[in-house]
Amino acid sequence: MTTKRIRLNGFKTSAVAHTTAGLWRHPASQSHRYTDLVFWIETAQTLERGTFDGLFIADALGVLDIYRGSGDQALKEALQTPTDDPMLAVSAMAAATRHLGFGITVSALYELPYLFARKMTTLDHLTKGRIGWNVVNSALESAARNLGRQEQLPHDERYAVTDEFMDVVYKLWEGSWENDAVVHDRAAGVYADPARVHPIEHHGRYFDVPGIFLCEPSVQRTPVIYQAGTSPAGRAFAAKHAEGVFMSGQRPDVLRPHSDDIRAHAARLGRDPQSIKMFAIMTVVTAPTDEEARAKFADYRSYASIEGNLARLSGITQVDMARFDLDEPLAYVDAPGIQSILANFTKADPTRDWTPRQIAEHMAVSSFGPVVVGSPQTVADELERWIDEAGIDGFNLTDILPPASFNDFIDLVVPELRARGRVWEDYEGTTLRESFHGPGRQRVRPDHPAAAYGRRTDAAS
Repeated sequence: MTTKRIRLNGFKTSAVAHTTAGLWRHPASQSHRYTDLVFWIETAQTLERGTFDGLFIADALGVLDIYRGSGDQALKEALQTPTDDPMLAVSAMAAATRHLGFGITVSALYELPYLFARKMTTLDHLTKGRIGWNVVNSALESAARNLGRQEQLPHDERYAVTDEFMDVVYKLWEGSWENDAVVHDRAAGVYADPARVHPIEHHGRYFDVPGIFLCEPSVQRTPVIYQAGTSPAGRAFAAKHAEGVFMSGQRPDVLRPHSDDIRAHAARLGRDPQSIKMFAIMTVVTAPTDEEARAKFADYRSYASIEGNLARLSGITQVDMARFDLDEPLAYVDAPGIQSILANFTKADPTRDWTPRQIAEHMAVSSFGPVVVGSPQTVADELERWIDEAGIDGFNLTDILPPASFNDFIDLVVPELRARGRVWEDYEGTTLRESFHGPGRQRVRPDHPAAAYGRRTDAAS
């Protein structure tokens, strides 16, 4: 039996503090360099040295201003604010690498599908097919207020808007230009054959896009589609659209029902459930020995901020943790933000009751997922256990102390995983989708909903 490959993504945001609050104060941290293009190029080159599938860049369009009713704590501790647009560094990182993919987080609620489709196609052209899109629908009220809405849309309606957004961009990417529309005939003076470029004529509930797409097709046409969210609506969206799913949970048995449910739902929709790759968030603190790793973890933990992590939890769930007794078990409430994050601590794990203080302490180094502390052998054992027990394909590895976190993992753990046949020695293929499905598979699979639009124009040509 072939050993299952463990897929690896670096997990970052274009900000000072991402998954943990306080660690930017560590003297070895270079997280303040997020505004420096060289920092991003170095990060990409490091991940490619470790044969990571990609760099996944999270993003948010609002301030974390729920905790105690203001954004003061977020500003004090640089929690997602200040932040830059992560899309703008991608072409430079791609120019400095050959194989690394880039998963970019963009909200479907605050983009026009016509313009957004052009941005992603442009990046897919410039990277020669290494672009993925993490589809989100912005849970932050502060984003809604600053981007033209009086209040945030209800949770499930956000998914309805996003679902139609997907139909529009699929039509643009797959259905507007036929495969042979670009003829590039110098003698005849014809670059593109107008008869092979079609208006999409989309007239829906939320969007009206009648015309042709502005861009000629890129290598992948549709970028690799990622999704993060394990609420019922999120799982349904993932089963329909996602090629990669990001999830979080403290134990593999907590994640397993989510991964199984998404695959089962995908199968009911006619998709190959194994074609959807599942990635769990994971924090790794490693050193040559277990003892050294534990000492490093204790050092990192000494810089953590309890109040900062409560502010981050409040912002992401849109529930003010200052309302609760820090030492009383936290009960589940309907969260207008990312529901699955709150559910992970309040009802997904039946073996314990979490208090707000315990959640903040857990987040000190590991964010919302688990932390693995140990030697390369200890870490590899635990990653293998998660792959087998959670039914997942790989990990989003957090960069809690850049650049040390990624360098430590690549220098110490990757060789151990390679020795076990768990991580590839070199890349197969050239595009991000080929990393998912193998050489030669640059377009969406035939069972993906985007493919339906492409089949129509292919048949007409």
